Amino acid sequence: MAFPGTFDINYYRGDTYEFKIYPKDASGAAFPLTGYDLAQGAKFTISTQRGVDGLEDQIQAYSVISADRTHIDCAILPANGTAMTATNYVYDIEISKTGTPYNLVTTLLTGTISVTNQITGAV
Repeated sequence: MAFPGTFDINYYRGDTYEFKIYPKDASGAAFPLTGYDLAQGAKFTISTQRGVDGLEDQIQAYSVISADRTHIDCAILPANGTAMTATNYVYDIEISKTGTPYNLVTTLLTGTISVTNQITGAV
């Protein structure tokens, strides 16, 4: 597999930032999202740092597998932005499904988020 991909985001605090992930396998074919739960199968986690030390500062952003199972819709919402300060964060987007003898978790995308305080124009 060709996971995880990397994508760095510049985010203006208070804005909505939306994007879609169309995962592909190592050969370039669409990665099958069948078997992944539509509502709970995608997780978009933002934190101050990777690893155990970042767990206390985690923010859960919006992510859901599309109904046709071709992509994952993701968004950083203004509510997530209020929990962030003007600094750098790291994020991971994972999909998971129940499996035997263990659950399967795949990190699709990872990167950094540079947060800038929202810019307002002069009145």
